[in-house]
Amino acid sequence: MTGRTTADKIFLVTGANRGLGLSLVDEALRRGASKVYAGMRSPLPHADPRVTAVQLDVTDPTDIAAAAARIDDLDVLVNNAGVSVTDQLEDRRALDAHLAVNLYGPYAVTSAFLPHLIRAEGSIVNVLSLGAIAPVPVMPSYAVSKAAAASLTQSQRALLLASGVSVHGVYAGPIDTDMIRDLDLPKTPADEVARAILNGFEAGAEDIFPDPLSAGATAGWDAGQVKNLERANLALFAGAGR
Repeated sequence: MTGRTTADKIFLVTGANRGLGLSLVDEALRRGASKVYAGMRSPLPHADPRVTAVQLDVTDPTDIAAAAARIDDLDVLVNNAGVSVTDQLEDRRALDAHLAVNLYGPYAVTSAFLPHLIRAEGSIVNVLSLGAIAPVPVMPSYAVSKAAAASLTQSQRALLLASGVSVHGVYAGPIDTDMIRDLDLPKTPADEVARAILNGFEAGAEDIFPDPLSAGATAGWDAGQVKNLERANLALFAGAGR
C-alpha cells in the first residue's frame, strides 16, 4: 500500500477529548492537517482554530447522523473512541457494552462517513489493540470486541479497495491513559503512540504496531501466515469478479 499524507488533509478523530484521541488531534495538527474534527460525547474547545469540536457519541445514531450532515469533506477518519473495563465474562452486559463502543461504534461511524471518504479516496484508521491478537485475561470482553473490530478492519480493507479508500489497523499495546491507569502494566505515553500511528499511516502500513510492546509482533508480520491468508482471501475475492 502506498503512503498517505497528513498535511492539508481533513481529519475526524473520535474519542478526542483526552488520552490517545487528543494526542492524535495534536499530532495531525503538528503535521499540517488543514482541519481536524474532534468527535466527543461532551465537546470541549481546542486552542488551535483548525480544530472543530463535534458532538459524537459513537453509540448514538442521532449524533452520528448529525455529524455526517455537518461535515462536508473528510479525508481521514480515525476510529479511536473505545471502552475498556475489567471483567471475567460472568455478565453478558459487560460484553455488550464493549461491543457497542468498540465494534458497532466504528462500524456505524464509518458507514455514515463512507460517501465522504469514497469521494476523497481517503483513509480509515481503526485503533484496535494488541489484545485483539493476545487477550489480557482480566479484560476478556475488551479483547473480544477488539478482535471483532480487527476482523471488521480486514473486511473493510478488501471491500473498499476498489473505491480507493485505504484501511489501516492499529494494534496498540498498553497506553498511559485514564482507561488503564490502574493496571500494573508498562505503558507508553499517548503522544508517542500517536506519533507512531501517523508515521505508520504516512508510510502506508496496513497494520501499525505503534509502541515498544506491540513492536515485538511486527517482525515477520507482513510475511506471516495471518497476513498471507488475508492476501490469499483477497485474491480469491478479486478472482471471483466481486
